[in-house]
Amino acid sequence: MSEIKLSLEEMRYISLVQDLTGATIRDCIIDEENDTIIFIVKEGEAGLAIGKNGSNVKKIKILLKRNIEFVEYSNDFDQFVKNIFAPARIASIKKVENPKGRITLYVSVHPQDKGLAIGRGGRNVHKARLILKRYFNIENVIIT
Repeated sequence: MSEIKLSLEEMRYISLVQDLTGATIRDCIIDEENDTIIFIVKEGEAGLAIGKNGSNVKKIKILLKRNIEFVEYSNDFDQFVKNIFAPARIASIKKVENPKGRITLYVSVHPQDKGLAIGRGGRNVHKARLILKRYFNIENVIIT
């Protein structure tokens, strides 16, 4: 895993969300393309971060005037990938490295969950690319 550097803006967002939710935030990724802020939450604290019926998500979304997503961290790579694509059901995950050293991740999902895994306009695949590039230097994510 590569070293993660946070900008001042990201640190402010992390501090704000931790104060509001009581959850431990490990990382914050600002996705300008989808006008979304993705928070990586300590393992086991996703429910605390989201709040009852999504109450924390709604509060933070209004406060920051941006879409908010929480992804639960896991030390287990496969589980972390499953958390990124939740609630889509993942059948298998395969990492392939090409001769130039670029890593592509092939994520096989149940056929009825394919649209859910990809997301509108490929939003979920884009989110997965951002997170996996930052944590594991994975260049591409392909849903099969």
